[in-house]
Amino acid sequence: MKTTNTSDGRPSRLPDFQQSVRLKYVKLGYHYLTTHFFTLCLLAFLAFTFIQLSQINFQGLYLHLKYNLVTLMVFSGAVVFGLTLYFMTRPRAVYLVDYACYRPPDHLRVDFHKFMHHSRLTGDFDDSSLEFQRKILERSGLGEETYLPEPLHQIPPQPSMAKAREEAEQVMFGALDNLFKATGVKPKDIGVLVVNCSLFNPTPSLSAMIINKYKLRGNIKSFNLGGMGCSAGVIAIDLAKDMLQLHRNTYAVVVSTENITENWYFGNKKSMLIPNCLFRMGGSAVLLSNRASDKRRSKYKMMHVVRTHIGSQDTAFRCVYQEQDERGKTGVSLSKDLMAIAGNALKTNITTLGPLVLPVSEQLLFFVTLVARKLINPKIKPYIPDFKLAFDHFCIHAGGRAVIDELEKNLRLEPIQVEASRMTLHRFGNTSSSSIWYELAYIEAKGRIRKGQRVWQIAFGSGFKCNSAVWQALRNVKPSANSPWLDCIDRYPVKIMY
Repeated sequence: MKTTNTSDGRPSRLPDFQQSVRLKYVKLGYHYLTTHFFTLCLLAFLAFTFIQLSQINFQGLYLHLKYNLVTLMVFSGAVVFGLTLYFMTRPRAVYLVDYACYRPPDHLRVDFHKFMHHSRLTGDFDDSSLEFQRKILERSGLGEETYLPEPLHQIPPQPSMAKAREEAEQVMFGALDNLFKATGVKPKDIGVLVVNCSLFNPTPSLSAMIINKYKLRGNIKSFNLGGMGCSAGVIAIDLAKDMLQLHRNTYAVVVSTENITENWYFGNKKSMLIPNCLFRMGGSAVLLSNRASDKRRSKYKMMHVVRTHIGSQDTAFRCVYQEQDERGKTGVSLSKDLMAIAGNALKTNITTLGPLVLPVSEQLLFFVTLVARKLINPKIKPYIPDFKLAFDHFCIHAGGRAVIDELEKNLRLEPIQVEASRMTLHRFGNTSSSSIWYELAYIEAKGRIRKGQRVWQIAFGSGFKCNSAVWQALRNVKPSANSPWLDCIDRYPVKIMY
């Protein structure tokens, strides 16, 4: 390797141009060539067609059609029938008009000192559990400004069904008020309502609470999803999308939240204490439309939703499990195999998603490597597609630092591409299924989303599930007037110390 000296006499290495060409520029050239292969073929086909048309005797063609009227009528009828069938059965476009994330009032903030002080005063945790929670907090990636509901700020904590309802109303109605204000859509115009909350499922349901509050119309298609974990937000979006395929000129609202009040764990089982340290108060409301007239004012168009469920495996089914400990205290237990199970679910999900979004070059490289491993040498290192070529922005569920770290490593993402996830975890904590919307709001607040760019939202949930949603920006997206990052975005990103 050749070396040279800098102006201050220190040696510096020249770049290995041979390696750079092999690993970078050849791949980029290959990607460009294969990506435009079909365009080149189309241009050649059009040129050939033009040459053939220029050689046709149009007078002879007219006489041929004149004496074959039946053939012409049958052909024309088939074309009309085919076009009619296509336009009637093609999927309707689904647009994301706008969304809103709930930001709790400042008096509900909980810093680490307050969290530990209150945990100590409750008398429910022994010294070992308190020390365990302290270590989890320090390594969690959460900051000092996350939120917990009012009953957990009281000494002693006072969780109850009534207080849980109050938290649900505060979060859901707060997000919906902002959504209706930002879009100008009247509650009576909503045709589909989907609400997801995993651990709090009262009677009447959360969706019924919304219908009662906003006096939604009597024929609304209402759904309430429970027990589906942190990936239920994407499931709710998928359900709303399916309903919008059935009902024309309709608005759908998706509300995603989690309820903390009645689901705080007051025991000493370590695997059940982790959710106490990660989960925080939050929620989102999303307005979807299948009206063509809404395309101009919408932020995004839905491209794909891919859902993966590996609950048929016993270890995956039990890796996030609500149960009682030996003292009868209810909590959610997280298995030590959680990350490995999440990795398997992710692999299945992106294998399905890849052909829908990856450029031809990445698909060919993956296919050739797969064939080589099967036919030549199984020890050949498998090729991992570069999803940075498929997506411009990434919203990885802010489930915890370990989740974000693993996806950053396995998908070979750059720090800026996981910045939204890390900053959302730091500022708002794990808000369950709504976290991917806080992340999208962060990217918007930074002014990074441009027309035509694609956003990948990916979330994990109990069961075990890995779900993806892909959106394409319809314009240069500006942050909403009620963005949860509006008055603090200038402070981010922050350096997180573990």
